Amino acid sequence: MLHYAIVFFIIAIIAAVLGFGGIAAGAASIAKVIFVIFIILAIASFFFGRNR
Repeated sequence: MLHYAIVFFIIAIIAAVLGFGGIAAGAASIAKVIFVIFIILAIASFFFGRNR
């Protein structure tokens, strides 16, 4: 999942450099959402994975 966040972040940077503002904003927001989901799942697996 972190891989997808990085991919969308790179797409946002490339789109911003080329001048596509709307596409860059969309890709950046998708990258933010995926990164937050990754952090939540990583913390949850850290706490709940210790019981096994």
